[in-house]
Amino acid sequence: ASASLFKVAETGEGGLEAVQELLEAGADPGHADREGVTCLMHAASRGDLEVMQALLQAGAPWHDLDCEGNSAGEYASGMGHTGAVQLLLEWAVQAELILGALERSRKRRSAGGEQEGVGGAGERVEEGIEAASRDKPIDFETASNADYLASKVEYSQDTLVDAEGEAVMMEWERPLMERHAAMLCAAGGDVMNVGFGMGIVDGCIASHAPRSHTIVEAHPGVLARMRAEGWYDRPGVRVVEGRWQDVLRQLDSYDGIFFDTYGEDGEDLREFHRHLPALLKPKGIYSFFNGLCPDNMFFNVVQGEIIKRELHTMDIETSYEPIKMNPLPESIWKGIKHRYWHLPAYMLPRCVKQ
Repeated sequence: ASASLFKVAETGEGGLEAVQELLEAGADPGHADREGVTCLMHAASRGDLEVMQALLQAGAPWHDLDCEGNSAGEYASGMGHTGAVQLLLEWAVQAELILGALERSRKRRSAGGEQEGVGGAGERVEEGIEAASRDKPIDFETASNADYLASKVEYSQDTLVDAEGEAVMMEWERPLMERHAAMLCAAGGDVMNVGFGMGIVDGCIASHAPRSHTIVEAHPGVLARMRAEGWYDRPGVRVVEGRWQDVLRQLDSYDGIFFDTYGEDGEDLREFHRHLPALLKPKGIYSFFNGLCPDNMFFNVVQGEIIKRELHTMDIETSYEPIKMNPLPESIWKGIKHRYWHLPAYMLPRCVKQ
C-alpha cells in the first residue's frame, strides 16, 4: 500500500480519493524512496494541496529531508507553487508552536516536581506530535553559554573562535551587519547591541553616530579586547558588563536594539523577546542575527514566521528583507570546526514596536 501511495503522490493518478483509500488500508504517509524523496515531496512538487493536506493530517512529517537536504518546502517553492509553500508553512508553524508549548510545559512540570505525563487526550496529542518530529535534523551543538563564558576565546584578523574551534563571529558577516546597523540607526536616538563579538556591528552603529550607544557583553576575553580597543572611552558609548539576563535593571529603553549572543538557544532568544516591550521605545526597531536553521532555507523561514507571530502578541510587527548571499568560498571555513552558514539568502528581520 505504501508503494502505491508513493506512486499516486508522484503522478496524481487517482487523486485524493485514491490517497484516502490507501491511507485507510494502512499505507505509510511518510513513505520515502532510496533517495529520501517522500510522498509529501512529490505532492508538493505538483502543487496538489488536497493530497498534501491528506498526507499531513495522516502524519507525514513536514520536515523530512531527501538525500540532498531538501524538504517538501523546497520542492514546492522550486516549482513555483506558492499555495503549497503556504500550506506547508502554516502546518509547520502550528506544529512547532505546539511542540514549543509542550516542551515549556514539561519544563514547568519538572521544575514543580510534577509527573511528566499529562494523561488522557493531552498525552496522546503530545505523543503523536513527537512521533511526527522524531527525525527532525539537529544542528551541531556549540558550547553552552556558561561554558563559553568560562573559556578562552581567540581573535584573528577575520574570525573569533571559542575554545572548541567553533566560530563565534566572522568577517564575512560585515555586509549583513552594515544593513542591520543602518536600519537600527535610521532615526538616530538611543541604540543598544547585545553581544559584541568582533565588534563589527558596533563599529557600524558607531559610524551612524547615534545619540547613545549601549553595548552589553559578558565574556571576559571580549571585554578585555573592547577595553584595549578603547570602547570604554568612546563618547556616547556605555559598556554594560554581564549576561543580559543579569543586567536588565541596568538597561533603559531604546530606539534600536540588536541581539546576537553566542552559546544561547531559541529559548534564550524567546526569553529576551519577552523583555522587548519594556526595552523598546514606541516605533523602536529591533533586529537579530538570523542564523535560525542555517542549513535549510525553508526551515529558516518557518522559524522566522514563528518569531513573527510571537512578537505580534507583544504588539511588535515583524517583516523580513531577503538579501541574496553570494556563495562563501570553502577557504573561509579553514580552521573552523563547523560551518555555520549554508543558505542562499539572508532574511533580515525588522521588528517595529507599535
